[in-house]
Amino acid sequence: MKWVFGAIARRVSLRRAVLAALFCAAGGAGAASAETAAHYGQSETHWVDPWQANSQSAPMADAVQRSAAPVLAEDGLLPLAQAIAMYREIANWGGWERVPAGERLELGVRDARVAVVRKRLLAEGDMAVSDGDPYLYDETVYEGVKRYQARNGLEPDGIVGRRTVAAMNVPVQTRIRQLELNQRRLGEIIPKLERRYVFVNIAGQEVEAVNNGVVEFRERVIVGTQGRQTPEIVSQVNSITFNPYWYVPKSIAMADMLPKIRANPDFLKRQGIRVLQGWDSNIRELDPHQIDWSNPRINEAYYLRQDPGPYNSLGTVKINFPNNQAIFLHDTPTKTLFGRQERNFSSGCVRVRNVHGLVTWLMQGDDPEWDAGRVDRMIESRQYRNAYLTQQVPIYLVYLTAWVADDGVVNFRDDVYSRDGSVSTSALEN
Repeated sequence: MKWVFGAIARRVSLRRAVLAALFCAAGGAGAASAETAAHYGQSETHWVDPWQANSQSAPMADAVQRSAAPVLAEDGLLPLAQAIAMYREIANWGGWERVPAGERLELGVRDARVAVVRKRLLAEGDMAVSDGDPYLYDETVYEGVKRYQARNGLEPDGIVGRRTVAAMNVPVQTRIRQLELNQRRLGEIIPKLERRYVFVNIAGQEVEAVNNGVVEFRERVIVGTQGRQTPEIVSQVNSITFNPYWYVPKSIAMADMLPKIRANPDFLKRQGIRVLQGWDSNIRELDPHQIDWSNPRINEAYYLRQDPGPYNSLGTVKINFPNNQAIFLHDTPTKTLFGRQERNFSSGCVRVRNVHGLVTWLMQGDDPEWDAGRVDRMIESRQYRNAYLTQQVPIYLVYLTAWVADDGVVNFRDDVYSRDGSVSTSALEN
């Protein structure tokens, strides 16, 4: 990762040149055109940047996905320190201009706000200096916007809509604070890293399975809502549950299910949910039609358990690790939600796309005979079963809203839980 440090150092130098040019354009003293040309080359087609160089043959959204370097890199603190220096340099030059609200901007549009977007992209190095029409949303702006969107966790569609404007209008001081906070978070986690581990980025809504500094599995996840936030946890994966029962948490039973049950007790049967009393040999199933669901103490008398099957809220598999908040990773029958750019829909636990791949990775590291076929057979049996790991795997659930990728690109994610003390871009766009 040594070359990353050089990449960021070059960005600091480039930013000085660009900011000087922007300052001059705004009426400041001095000239930076020669320095800017020396850094950027003859035209935008000759501009070379690690982000661009690694993204020529694939969509911007896949840039991080193609990298085998983990977010929790052992040498990831120095790039963050250099990124902080770069953003302080931007702040010293006065930060960046706010992009005015208005109709969305897209390829081919001519609008006075495009000139502001151009300067905004230049400020963080998402676009090269261009001699084109400053008010025209051309290919150079389009590609720069996609770069900006990808590294900010936005849909890289090249369209400047409300969410992109909201992200662009986050002040530079807020970005500096994010970088500093995440530097501290990484400083606490990185020394604890072991050779093989699972990392869930709560804010980034992704999971990585890492072995010897190489990402061997990476996927999208769904995390908790604002009201039911996914907590930060450091633990050890100790078992996998195939075809799990779902014991409905009492908070969910009362808030989400009780109104539906009162309206029609057959709701439970349709969802494969049983009403139970007692445990182990004393367990007893009750007829939901014979229960007074208006009883204010109903939550104390019974509990709800969903059978394994296609409607089970945990899907076909659950990944367990000790913690005090009853949090785990699991499958889900509602897979369409993984297609969303923002994926904070759960009640606190973490849903994993292609979770069978993660389960195979966990089990195979413990026993080479656990291949994907064996995992599939376990699931297809429809039988509840626990498989225990003889070598537990560390797992880190971390709220990371800023980091530097292995190509030197600074990534930001929305502070959806406001844990950074900033307002999320979701709130800013409304």
